Amino acid sequence: MSNTYLVTGAMGCIGAWVVKHLAERGDTPVVFDIGGDARRIKDILDEDTFARVQFVTGDITDLEATKKCVADAAPKAIIHLAGLQVPFCKANPALGASVNVLGTIHVFEAAIAANVERVVYASSAAVFGPGQDGAAAPDENSACEPTTHYGVYKRANEGTARIYWQDNQMPSVGLRPLTVYGIGRDQGLTSGPTTAMKAAVLGKPHTIGFTGSTDFNYVGDTAAMFIACADHDPVSGKGAHVYNLHGATVAVSDIITTIEEQHPSAKSTLQQSGPELPIPPQLDGSAIHRDFPGLPDTSLQEGIGYTLKRFGELHEAGKLDTRDLPKE
Repeated sequence: MSNTYLVTGAMGCIGAWVVKHLAERGDTPVVFDIGGDARRIKDILDEDTFARVQFVTGDITDLEATKKCVADAAPKAIIHLAGLQVPFCKANPALGASVNVLGTIHVFEAAIAANVERVVYASSAAVFGPGQDGAAAPDENSACEPTTHYGVYKRANEGTARIYWQDNQMPSVGLRPLTVYGIGRDQGLTSGPTTAMKAAVLGKPHTIGFTGSTDFNYVGDTAAMFIACADHDPVSGKGAHVYNLHGATVAVSDIITTIEEQHPSAKSTLQQSGPELPIPPQLDGSAIHRDFPGLPDTSLQEGIGYTLKRFGELHEAGKLDTRDLPKE
């Protein structure tokens, strides 16, 4: 039996892959977004599958518009990914709070009004402060001291979800990815490694703007985790759950090496520069695998290989978007 899922922020990287997975398995994704460019979705869906995606234009900061969309779609679950990323929240904190915090409240209000089964939303590893040398990877019970507006807003959303469970018994799951990479990742603080893959395909030099190690989460796996959490309750039962996502923990220099190994013409064209990320380099992601057995785990080599291949296909077709590359 097919189901309908409402996806906010589906024009973004993870959202595009959520739509892809849902549509390809026969479900109906209803995309609620302020409008604009669906290129990230088109980059990974064939024309027939894309034609099955339903689009509703609306602003997540508008409560009534959000409620109407959810009521009309009558979805099994909401996968809430709408949000402004670190640089945008820094440039305009008020707008960032309106979209990221108020928008999340609107999603919960709409879900309750329409009797939606559950809300799955994007939190972030940015809820943690900078990593400490030699410190253990933080788990879900570790202290959260974010150092960006974005991290503060994501932490607030986790609290919002907890109160909606406490007061309204609205089940939810928040996921905390770290450095997501893959087709469609072209914005945000940690988008540099994916842009480097695109630059390699185009034969252009590129500098990744941060150094050190981080957890790399393949976007296809990340999207599949959101869907798994939307499909059914965790083994531990309903509640307001939050889970860290652990990926392949490697240094940025290793990412460059892997790109060069798979695309030899890029050798010596990619560099890294800048500070380490103000986030722990590795998260303890064991809890989600206990509560949702059988989640995918694409290797770094596989994930980078697919990304390079797809970028090459898009380039050959004249469809590769290069707006995230520095202007020459």
